Amino acid sequence: MPEKLANTTIIMEFLLVGFPDDWMLQRMYAALFFLIYLTALMGNLLIVTLTTTDGRLHSPMYFFLKNLSLIDICYISVTVPKSIMNSLTKSHSISFLGCASQIFFFIFFAGTEYALLIVMSYDRYTAICHPLHYETTMNRGACVQMVTASWLCGCVYGSIHAAGTFSVNFCGPKIVHQFFCDIPSLLTLACPGEQILEYAFIIASFSFAFLCFLFMIASYVHIFSAVLRIPSAQGKFRTVSTCMPHLTVVVLFLFSGLVTYLGTNYKSTSSPNLLMSVLYSMLPPSLNPVIYSLRNEDMKLALGKLLG
Repeated sequence: MPEKLANTTIIMEFLLVGFPDDWMLQRMYAALFFLIYLTALMGNLLIVTLTTTDGRLHSPMYFFLKNLSLIDICYISVTVPKSIMNSLTKSHSISFLGCASQIFFFIFFAGTEYALLIVMSYDRYTAICHPLHYETTMNRGACVQMVTASWLCGCVYGSIHAAGTFSVNFCGPKIVHQFFCDIPSLLTLACPGEQILEYAFIIASFSFAFLCFLFMIASYVHIFSAVLRIPSAQGKFRTVSTCMPHLTVVVLFLFSGLVTYLGTNYKSTSSPNLLMSVLYSMLPPSLNPVIYSLRNEDMKLALGKLLG
């Protein structure tokens, strides 16, 4: 039998060992994860409720924001509940199908969020640079089509990477040095030379994502050029303030992902690696509701109305 086939392992489950071995530390992390998860759920559900029930929040911007909150709820729910349950039950296993599902849905919702952030930048561009055509361009049908396209792009993105990741043969141990299944950790378990297809998918998807990022940059170049032409300082501030939440969310989303993938050692388990993973898997869904609500007067009024 060829050596490659002899070393190939038929894996029915993986072991997630992202947490330290110390039982007290595991419980501490589980409690922290639960608090972060609860905060993310409450914040995003509150935004969904407000943007659905308050008539003043039925504009395109808040329609996109509602979808962003729905995505964040799904995004954080893919990984955190399973991690908490494993920690509390002292079980580290996840089935092969469960791991594949985590890969697909995690990339699915991450890709959908990125696509929606691009759509939201176009919404701000149209509102500021072409205000007279805003209602025509961003009509209800167009907004629904843009959101639908974002979800479809995320689904295709997730399907491609899940298929690419699990097209490999796995050699060696089934230990994933992470608290959930992610692509870089799994590729470290692949047989030598088996990762070429997924690496090709990663390069292609990053190239496409970079082109989309350039589109977002171009939108904001036009936006700030239009802002500079506004005569009053108050008008400039008011216009820029409508863009700042979106800009902050984009920076948080991209920065956390880049720092994690560039700074994590996927072949070892350590607290810094765990914190890096938390940075991009849990921080954006938890902070997005705060970012969009903190200085938004319409959201504050809607919340006050809801609370009576």
